[in-house]
Formats: sequence, structure tokens, C-alpha cells
Amino acid sequence: MNRTLLIARREYVAYAKTVGFWLSLLAFPLFAVLGGGIPALIKASEPIKSVAVIEEGPNATGLAAAVRASLQADVDRQNERLREAAEKGQAGAGRAVASITGPKIRLVDVPPAIADAVGPARDEAIRKALDKQTSKARRLDAVVFLSRTDGKPAAQVWTARATDNDVSGFVRNALRDARRTELLTAAGVAPAVAQEVQTFRPEVKSFSPSAASGGEVSMRDRIPSFIGLGVGFLLWSLVITGASILLNSVMEEKSNKILEVLLSSASATEILTGKVLGVALLTLTVMGVWGGIGAFTLISASPETAATVGQVLLHDGLIFYFFAYMVGGYLMYAVLFAAIGAFCETPRDAQTLMGPIMMILVVPILVMQMALTSPDAPVVKVLSWVPFFTPFLMSARAPSDPPLVEVILTLIGMFATAAFMVWIAGRAFRAGALSDVKLSWKSFGRAITGRA
Repeated sequence: MNRTLLIARREYVAYAKTVGFWLSLLAFPLFAVLGGGIPALIKASEPIKSVAVIEEGPNATGLAAAVRASLQADVDRQNERLREAAEKGQAGAGRAVASITGPKIRLVDVPPAIADAVGPARDEAIRKALDKQTSKARRLDAVVFLSRTDGKPAAQVWTARATDNDVSGFVRNALRDARRTELLTAAGVAPAVAQEVQTFRPEVKSFSPSAASGGEVSMRDRIPSFIGLGVGFLLWSLVITGASILLNSVMEEKSNKILEVLLSSASATEILTGKVLGVALLTLTVMGVWGGIGAFTLISASPETAATVGQVLLHDGLIFYFFAYMVGGYLMYAVLFAAIGAFCETPRDAQTLMGPIMMILVVPILVMQMALTSPDAPVVKVLSWVPFFTPFLMSARAPSDPPLVEVILTLIGMFATAAFMVWIAGRAFRAGALSDVKLSWKSFGRAITGRA
């Protein structure tokens, strides 16, 4: 036992004392924040586009006013969303929504050089107004010509950037609304009624007998599903990370003959157990740091949401289910990867078996997304019974309160498979560590059956 703990301590310290480990540990939450914040920051920091709108011919009269009205309606809609968010104590979230979806367009007066010109001269004036070399005070981001084709609103949009579709999309929506209003008015509908039809946004509330309140569905009822999906993905990444660390550690020690030295002082079982335990502690350290950072951030940003998350995790012992699935999943894959590493001296040697294993591990990633909206879908339920998928899929399904018999039986199946994997991996690890046989399905099978 002492030798096992010493090996575990050595395995843990070998990684934990390196600067690279802590840098990579902190890099994940940092990049997660950047990944979520940068798109919003980029969108919010986009300059407001200066757009000139020109009506071509008497048939286009009124279209420019429709575009202006549509722009004002968008502004009013964003202000309303911001007000509702502020009333609910979510001002920060409201501002984020407004900055992302709010209009970034300002309608300006048409420059005389464009309004008075025709033909090629007008095109040249437009190009000059859109040119980056033009002074900022006189430069435009887009020029829109409104007209009618067969009596229907149409537009020709010039933009400074060929890839800029924002103005085109906005104008298209504005003209579509204008055409709808025209048709309603032509059919005898009062203008006020037509405007109401345009701006009406129905308020739809969801109710369910399984909601926490027994009636209306709130965010409190949706949070468990997101937690389950998040835990499933986190567990997948931690299992893969821990198992990969074990694989590389065993390969490195075998190639450097360190494994032979260890075998002279401890048994193969003690070495395997110590390594699995050491990397497990390393994985728990990662979880502790990530969990601490996430909890601190959530509590600081939204104490109410943090309290709800805590209640969800403690509801019916959900956090203990997560822990049990994590232990079983890690044990299954960690010992398998360690056994593979005992036959390898380079990563190329491990590719023989690693390819099929990684293909298997892709399956729960694809199915977990389905578990978010349909946790009781037949394919999700069936794959949840496959021990190699159980830790990930049952973690995603656990918040939806699957039948207790499913939870118990999948746990039994998972730990029975984990015990079998430990037995197989122990034989393979012992055979691989004591031989120079190259890894292959044949040699791996012989090691398991004791014929190596």
C-alpha cells in the first residue's frame, strides 16, 4: 500500500509542480470567457454604418420613410427588451442582448454629388463616397437606391465592403414589411391595424405539471438540463485528459526504461494502481480549480442563478450521481489507456488501438446534444445502457429524473464493466511492461488471455 501511494504521489507531483500544467489549467476558463465574450465585444464595438437612402422615381415615394420607420421600430424594440431585463434585475444581460442584436445603422442625408449625378458619373460619385481614402466626415458605408419592379418594392445596395450583408438584410426586411402594409391597406385594412399586424409579438408562456412551480415553466426548470449537458461534456473532457496523461506517462517511462526500475521495487498491480490514483488526484485538482473559478464567477455575476444551480445539484443527490459516473468512467478508460501505453514506446505505436477507441468516444458527444431536449428518446435510452457510454449519457440524463431502476442498473453495469476492465488492463499492463512486444490487436489479446 505504501508503494502504491508513493507511486501515486510521484505521478501527481511530476505534473502538478510544472508551470505548464498550471498555465494550461488556467487557460481553459480564460479561453472559455474569451470565447463567449469576444464575439459580443466585436459586435458591440462595430462602428455604426452611415447609410444614404435614395428614392428612384415617383413610384418609390414613401419607401425611404418605410426604411426609417423600420429602423426606429428596431431601436424601440431593443429599448423595450433592455427595460424588461432591467426590471428583472438583469441589466447587464439586457445590455449584452441589445449590443448584439441592436441596429448598427444610421441614415444620413444623400450627398449632393450622388443625388445630382446620373449614369456613370453617379457610379463614380458612389465609389468615391465609399472609398476608404475619403475623409471620415464625408465617407459612407452604404448607399441604397429604392425603386419598384412590377409595382413591388426593390432595392440596389452599394456597400464599402463586398462581404457586408447587414445593410442588405435590413433593407430587405424593411421593404418586406412595407409591402405587407401596402397589401393590407389596399385590402381595406386601416393603417393603424396594418401597423399593429406588423409590430405584434405574441407573448407565449410555457406550462408543465413537472415544473418546479407546478405550472409555468421558468429558467429554474431549464437549468438542470443545461447542467446535465455541461457535466457530461466536462466529464468527457476530464476522462480523456486523464487517460491521455496516463498513456503518455506509461509510454515515456517504458521508452526510458524507468518502468523496469519501478518493476524491480513494486508489482505491476501496485504501479498501475498508483498511476491511476495519481492521475485521478490530478484530475480532481483540475475539477476543483475549474469548479472554484466557475462558482466564484457565477456567484459574483448572478447570486440567484448560483443558488439555483446549487439547489439543482443537491436535489435528490444529483451531485453524487455525477461523482459516481465520473469515477466509473474514469476507471474504465484510465486503466485501458495505461495498459495500451505499456506496449508502446512512441505515440505512433499507440495509434493501432487508439483510433477505434476515439471513434467510440465520439458517439456520446453526438448523442449528449439530443439528451438536452429529448432525454427519453429511444436512442438516448438504449445507448445509456452501453457501459462505455453510460458515464456521459446518464450524466446528461440524470437531471431529467430517469427511473431509479435505470440509474441503479446502469451504475451496476458500469462498475461491473470497470472491474472487468481493471482485470483485463492489469494482465495487459503486466505483460506489456515486462516485454518488448510491439502493440497490436493480436499481442494485446494474447496478453489479456495470459498467452503473451
